[in-house]
Amino acid sequence: MAGPKERVRVAGRELSLTNLEKIIYPETGTTKADVLAYYAAVAHVLIPAAANRPATRKRWVNGVGTAGHPGEVFFQKNLEDSAPGWLPRAAITHKDRTIYYPMVNDPATLAWFGQINSLEIHVPQWQVDSHGNQLNPDRLVLDLDPGHGAGLEECVEVAFLARSILEDVGLDPVPVTSGSKGIHLYAGLDRTQTSQQISDFAHELARALEADHPDLAVSDMKKTLRTGKVLVDWSQNSAAKTTIVPYSLRGRHAPTVAAPRTWRELSSPNLQHLDYKAVLRRVEAGKDPFAAITRGAGHPGASGSPGHTDDDGAGHPRLQKYRSMRDPDATPEPFTGAEGPGNTFVIQEHHASRLHFDFRLEHEGVLVSWALPKGVPDSGGKNHLAVQTEDHPLDYATFEGTIPKGQYGAGEVTIWDHGTYELQKWINGREVIATLKGSEGGGLGGTKTFALIHTGRGQGKDAEGQWLIHLMDRDPGRRAARRHPRSFEDGPPEDGPRKDGSPEDGPSEDGPSEDGETKDGERADQQTASRASKPAAPASAPTAEDFLPMMATSGTVADLQGSDWQFELKWDGVRALIVADEQKVRVFSRNGNDVTSTYPELADRSCWPAQSFVADGEIIAVGPSGRPDFGLLQGRMKLTRPADVKKARASIPVRLMLFDLLYDGGEDLRRQSLRKRRQRLEEFFAPSDCPVGLSPVLDERIDHILESAQELGLEGAMAKRTDSRYANGQRTRTWIKIKVEKTQEVVVGGWRPGKGGRQGSVGSLLVGIPDAGSLRYVGRVGSGFSTRELTELRQKVEALARKTSPFDDVPREDAADAKWVTPRLVGEVTFGEWTGAGKLRHPVWRGWRLDKDPEDVVAEA
Repeated sequence: MAGPKERVRVAGRELSLTNLEKIIYPETGTTKADVLAYYAAVAHVLIPAAANRPATRKRWVNGVGTAGHPGEVFFQKNLEDSAPGWLPRAAITHKDRTIYYPMVNDPATLAWFGQINSLEIHVPQWQVDSHGNQLNPDRLVLDLDPGHGAGLEECVEVAFLARSILEDVGLDPVPVTSGSKGIHLYAGLDRTQTSQQISDFAHELARALEADHPDLAVSDMKKTLRTGKVLVDWSQNSAAKTTIVPYSLRGRHAPTVAAPRTWRELSSPNLQHLDYKAVLRRVEAGKDPFAAITRGAGHPGASGSPGHTDDDGAGHPRLQKYRSMRDPDATPEPFTGAEGPGNTFVIQEHHASRLHFDFRLEHEGVLVSWALPKGVPDSGGKNHLAVQTEDHPLDYATFEGTIPKGQYGAGEVTIWDHGTYELQKWINGREVIATLKGSEGGGLGGTKTFALIHTGRGQGKDAEGQWLIHLMDRDPGRRAARRHPRSFEDGPPEDGPRKDGSPEDGPSEDGPSEDGETKDGERADQQTASRASKPAAPASAPTAEDFLPMMATSGTVADLQGSDWQFELKWDGVRALIVADEQKVRVFSRNGNDVTSTYPELADRSCWPAQSFVADGEIIAVGPSGRPDFGLLQGRMKLTRPADVKKARASIPVRLMLFDLLYDGGEDLRRQSLRKRRQRLEEFFAPSDCPVGLSPVLDERIDHILESAQELGLEGAMAKRTDSRYANGQRTRTWIKIKVEKTQEVVVGGWRPGKGGRQGSVGSLLVGIPDAGSLRYVGRVGSGFSTRELTELRQKVEALARKTSPFDDVPREDAADAKWVTPRLVGEVTFGEWTGAGKLRHPVWRGWRLDKDPEDVVAEA
C-alpha cells in the first residue's frame, strides 16, 4: 500500500484509498496504510464476529493524537449519503426515526471503514435477518471494567469466577482483552431468549459475584463504589447497547486491539493487552479463540452459513422455515445448502394454483426470494407487486421440475432466466437494487437493473412481505408515469398448502377476490394502495402562490433545550419548492420565481409520484471533493436559455435534497407535525435514478454532528422541533440553523472601483442589511470573487446606478470614491465575527443569492 493514493479491488468492489501515508497513531507512527493492511489480514476472523449486526463506528478523522493532544473523535451510526450503494446495511427504527446502520459483512466494507478512519467498530449482541427483523441475541457478554486502583490482574480473577458460574449453566465463555482497560467475556446462545431475559440473567450473575466477593467485584455503575474493584458490567446485553467487536482496533494512543484470548493465556502473570502487530502474528498462525463463539448458528463461517457448508447444507438456520413447509420424501425440491459464488440469481416460472414468477437472489448463503404475481416488469412505467417468501437453499437456483399435487407450491417450475448479479444496494427488509446479467436466450434479454422496495403497507404478518419490484429503465423515452410505491395491483400468489396443512404466511389460500376482499374479509392492502396511486381530484390543484417556504432562525446548541428536535445537515445550496399537478412539475425559488427552465432535470414528471403535491427541499451542486459546492452552483443559478442549460447540465449536475412534504394528493399537510410530515415524505419518496434524494435525519448528538460538518467542510446543521407545524412564509424558532462557519446574506448598495490588477473592474462591494425601513451599512467585501464574477460585476452594478447612497450611514473612508446602486442585488459572505460597531470582520464573498429578495435578508446571530 505504498504511495499516497491507490485504486484497489477488494472482494469484487473497487475502492479509492487516499492519504495512505497519513499518521493515525502518532506515538507509534502507525499509518492509514497500516490500518488498512491490518483489517485486510483479520477480515476472515473479524467479519464472523460482526456480520449482520448494525455497526456503530468511532471515527478519528485526523488520527488519535497524543496523550497531550488527543484527536477529535465522534460516534457515527447513520450511514452517510456518500457511502457506496453496495455497502450492507440495516434499517433500525428508533422512536420516530429510522437509522441506516452499516453491517460488516465483507472485506470491502472493512476497507471502506479504514479509508474513512472508522477505527473502532461496535455492535450489539443480536443480528438482523433477511427481512430486516431483529433476532434474539446469539451471545452474552460481560464487560469486566477495573475501577481506580484495580487492573488487569483483578479482572482476570473475576473472569475465572464468572467462568465457573457460566459453565454451571452450560455456557462456555471466551475471554477478550478489550485493548482498553479490562476484559470482555462472551458466551454463545441459542437465540431462544430475548435481550431482556439475557440482560436480567447477566445482572443476576453480576450480583452473585458481588455478593460472594464484595472486596473484588461490584455490579453497581456508581464510580464511588468501584475503587479497587472490578465492575461486572452486565448492561451491554441490552438490545440498545453495543460492545466493541473482537479484532477491532482501539482509538487509544497505541494501536491496541480487542483481542480474543485463551484461558491459558489469561492465567499468565505476564498477561497484557495486545497491539495490532501481535494480533496479526496470532491470526497468521491460525489462532482464533473466538471461533468457539462464531461457530454458532447464524454466523458467516459457521455451520450452514456463507463460507461453510455441511455435507448436505441442511443446517443453515435461515432454511428452517423452508424445511418446515416441505416433506423431503414427497417433493423433488432440493434440501441442500450447497455453496455458491455469492452473486447467483434465478427467476423461475411457477405454474402453481396461479401462474407467478419467483425472483431469487443469493445473499448470505441462501436464496432470498420474492414471488411476482404479475411477472417481471418489462418497463419502468409500472411497478409490479413482489411478495417476499421464505429463504430457499442455494441448490434451488438450478431446480426445474413438478411439485406433486397436495404439496406446498404444487405445480411445474421452470427456469425463466439465471445468471449472476452486481449488487448496488441491500437494506434488509427495506430496499434492494441489483443489476442482473441474464443468460443468452433468457427471459431478461440481457442485463437489467431492478429495485425491490418494501411498501411499508399491509396488515399483521402479511405486512413485511409486501414489496414492489421496479425496472430501473435508464431510457427516458421508455419511462411512463412515475413508479409510486403504492401503485401495484392484484394480490400475491399462492403456492399451495404447507406440509402440515396450515395456511402459509402471506395471502389466503384463495387470494384476493375481484372486489378486493380477502378470504377472511379484510380489505386487501393492495386494493387500497392501487386507489391511492390514482390521480387525486382535489377541489383545486396546488399553486405556488399558496405555498411559501418556512424559514429558520440562526441559533446555537444552547437554543435546543427543552424540546424534541430532529437534526439534518444544512445543505449548501438554494431552496426550492416543487409544485406538481397530474400533468407537470414546476420548480420555484424561495422568492417565488419559476426556475423550472434552470433545473429541467428536476421537473421530469416521471421522476415523481403521479398525484399532485408540493415538496420542499434544497438544490445542491456537488463539487470534485464530493461536498456541496455553492460556488459551483452559481454556474447554474442564472441560466434560462435551453442551450446554455443543456451545456451546463453536463458540467454542473444538480441534485435536490427533499426535507418536507406540504401537500399530497389533495391533502394539505402544513398543519400536521413535522414528525407526521416526515413519515409522509418517506412514504411519498421512492428511490430512483433521478437526481432527487431525501435529506437524512441524523440520530447523533448535535455537537457530534457539528464536529463532523466542520471536518467535512459542510455549513452546519438544521434543528427542527418534531412537533412543529409548517409556518407558511414565516421565519420561526422551531427551525434553527446552527452553522460551523459564520455566513451572512447582504444587500449590495454600492461599489468602489478596482485598482492595479482590477483596474476597470470592481475593487469591493459595499453591503448592508435591511433594518427598520432603511439599509444598515455593515462593511465592504473585496475578496472571494472568481475571475468570471469580476468580469461580469461592473456591468451588473452599473446597470443599477443611482446618485445617492441607499445606506443610513457610511464611514467617510469607505464612501470616498464609492459608486451607489439601487439595492436590489442579494449576495452572501462569510466573515470572522461582528465588530463592536456592528460591522462584518474580514468578510469574503460566497456568491449571489438570486433566490432571495432584499426584504428576505436579516441579520444572522
